[in-house]
Amino acid sequence: MMAIRNAWRGRRGGILWFAVLMMVICIGAVTVPGYAGPPTDSMKATIDEVLRIVREKELQQPEKAEERRHLLEQVVSARFDYTEMSRRALGSPWNQLTDEQKQEFIDLFRKLLTNSYADRIETYSGEGVQYLNERTEKEYAEVRTKVISGKTEIPLDYRLINKADDWRVYDVVVDGVSLVNNYRGQFTKILRASSYSDLVDQLRKKSIQLRAPTP
Repeated sequence: MMAIRNAWRGRRGGILWFAVLMMVICIGAVTVPGYAGPPTDSMKATIDEVLRIVREKELQQPEKAEERRHLLEQVVSARFDYTEMSRRALGSPWNQLTDEQKQEFIDLFRKLLTNSYADRIETYSGEGVQYLNERTEKEYAEVRTKVISGKTEIPLDYRLINKADDWRVYDVVVDGVSLVNNYRGQFTKILRASSYSDLVDQLRKKSIQLRAPTP
């Protein structure tokens, strides 16, 4: 049976949850270019709200960990377009799904992303982010940033789509590797070797496995 692997192992793996949670514990300097358009402004607004939650002393208590994570996920969900990410990650089979199946896949894919790297949130401190530039073409945009951790600099770019006058993230590219393309490759292999129902079953089992506490 084909298995869904954790995307971006090693250095990329350590940065993914950092990206998905909008650099939640980025407490270093944040540099914004002299001109920042609406896509960059949208990203910065989300990051500022995430930082507010992370820095709230009451939420830093151990017993508040789940509440803090829930609040962070709410903020991130408002900026990340999980429907668009799911559609692109699954590829052409998406068009064959019923509305109910699509919603199920979206929910499972979102859980996979958040559960895969939830533990990473506590391992970062002092990282900095530089906003390099942005480029837009019609309803699409890319906000290029650079994560600075010690002596390491990692390119981290956000791809956004404008829906109802709101810029939403549909892909994250870390050091040249696309999150969506990474998972699409895995999903395609499973679909070719087995079936869509098997893919859904693996997604469900993987999310439960990752959610379970480590002994």
